[in-house]
Amino acid sequence: MSRQLAAGHEVRRQIPASLAAVEDLCREIRDWAHSIKLPNRFAVELLAREALVNAAVHGCACDSSKQLTCILRLRSGRVIIAVRDQGRGFDWRNAWLRNAGEDDCSGRGMALLRQYSHRIRFNQRGNSLIMIKRLTREVFND
Repeated sequence: MSRQLAAGHEVRRQIPASLAAVEDLCREIRDWAHSIKLPNRFAVELLAREALVNAAVHGCACDSSKQLTCILRLRSGRVIIAVRDQGRGFDWRNAWLRNAGEDDCSGRGMALLRQYSHRIRFNQRGNSLIMIKRLTREVFND
């Protein structure tokens, strides 16, 4: 796993497309967010986790020979989260319009991304995603 941390304002990692590697990275993101007293830590971790799990599972079929790239960058009043996988991509336009049914066990990823981020962009192919989360001071610590 590549390790680079720039002055506390960025996390940049390349990891194998496995759920264990995603979990390790999410733990690191949580620790990073806590160490810099980042507001909205729960939402930032949730967005990164959802994008990384989808990239590993759907983009790369949990093939650890493929790589996921994740960058979290702190900018004034916002966090930019970028995730890319080495998979074929998917039709994000079609998925964007779909909503999971009340009893469905999966399919809530796009709804989570829409709910917790302020801006989302996919590349044409559908294997790269950039999200922006505006930061606000929270009433409760997370």
